[in-house]
Amino acid sequence: MTGRISTGGKLAIGGGAAAMLLVLGLSIGRGRDLKPDAAHAVPAKPSRPVERTRAQPVAVDPHALAVKRVLPIDGPFRHGDYVWDEGGAPATGPIIVTVDLKAQTLSVFRAGYEIGTAVIIYGADDKPSPLGAFPISQKDADHFSRTYNNAPMPYMLRLTSDGVAIHGSDVRWGNATHGCIGVPRAFAKKLFGVTKLGDLVVITDGKMLDTRHAKTSG
Repeated sequence: MTGRISTGGKLAIGGGAAAMLLVLGLSIGRGRDLKPDAAHAVPAKPSRPVERTRAQPVAVDPHALAVKRVLPIDGPFRHGDYVWDEGGAPATGPIIVTVDLKAQTLSVFRAGYEIGTAVIIYGADDKPSPLGAFPISQKDADHFSRTYNNAPMPYMLRLTSDGVAIHGSDVRWGNATHGCIGVPRAFAKKLFGVTKLGDLVVITDGKMLDTRHAKTSG
């Protein structure tokens, strides 16, 4: 849910996604050994990840994510802005979502290629967004909050059992949430379309990804 804060809001956005990239390596998920008859096996229905509270982030493999490409951001990156470009990125591969609260940006990586980035709103001081890695445990394109007066949370990706999610919001200067990560609704729809249950969302506060070996698309 989105609300207004009365103390002047967040820091101005100046740099774009390439300046926010997180220093953590992120757990992308390992391949599984195939049995000889794996080609004939019936695919198992993916199980819903165990829900965690905001105080129970998962451990992250510090060597798992290699950033191969970042999206260029031309000019200031302001509230309500986003970029989505899957051109040149693999059509399939593990999805990792990174959130940098200090830079107020979210990035979506597929197989190490950044395919989307947006300016966010996040938790106010009395209801802060949690730090750590959280698997997506539920998806609901037409969700309404059971906690906050049936507030709409379109394209909701649940991260914790105690009310933290990514969802479409009114992303404007001075807005804040009750701990959720709010993104522009059009961006939320695209993010909803590429993610699946179990994909990791890693939230930090100002840490940077090592992009020394990454190229910029375009």
